[in-house]
Amino acid sequence: MADSVKKWYVVRAIGGQENKVKTYIENEVARLGLSDYVDQVLVPTEKVIQIRNGKKINKERVYFPGYIMVEANLSGELPHVIKSVTGVIGFLGETKGGDPVPLRKSEVNRMLGKVDELAVQNENVAIPYVIGETVKVIDGPFNGFDGTIEKINEEKRKLEVMVKIFGRKTPLELSYMQVEKIS
Repeated sequence: MADSVKKWYVVRAIGGQENKVKTYIENEVARLGLSDYVDQVLVPTEKVIQIRNGKKINKERVYFPGYIMVEANLSGELPHVIKSVTGVIGFLGETKGGDPVPLRKSEVNRMLGKVDELAVQNENVAIPYVIGETVKVIDGPFNGFDGTIEKINEEKRKLEVMVKIFGRKTPLELSYMQVEKIS
C-alpha cells in the first residue's frame, strides 16, 4: 500500500504558524506510524532581504501565508489525522464532508518550480530609488550630506549621487545601503 500514488494537497493552517503546524503534522504522522503515506510536508518560502537601520537582514518569508503543501496518499484515517492537528483549518478545495481535492500536476510544478526559483534567486531586492530623488548619505565619509540621484546601476547595486560639497556639485558612487530616502 505504501507505493500507491501520492498526490499533492494544500492544507489550510492558521496564518503565521505554518512552520509550527508543519512540525505538528510530521510528528503526528510519525507517532501514528503513517509515514509511508506521507512523502513530504512543505511550507513554500522565499528569501527576502530587508534593510533595517542600514543593515541587510536575510529573512525567509512564507510565500503562501496560511497554506502548507502535503504530498501524501490520503487514504483511511490520514485526512482525519491531518485535520485534527493543532492549527490546521482543513484541506483546500474540499466540500463539506467531501474528500480533499488534490492539486493538478501543472499547479504542483508551478508551485514547486516557484519554491525552487525563490530559494535560488537570492538578493533580488527591488530598486527602492528613482532618478532625480533626493537622498541622505548615511554611511561613509559624506555621512549626513543630502544629494540627488543621477544614475542607478542595478547590476552593481550602486547609485550615482550628486552632492553639494563646499558649494560645488560632486558625483559620488554609493551602494543602496549607504543612502536613505528623505521622507
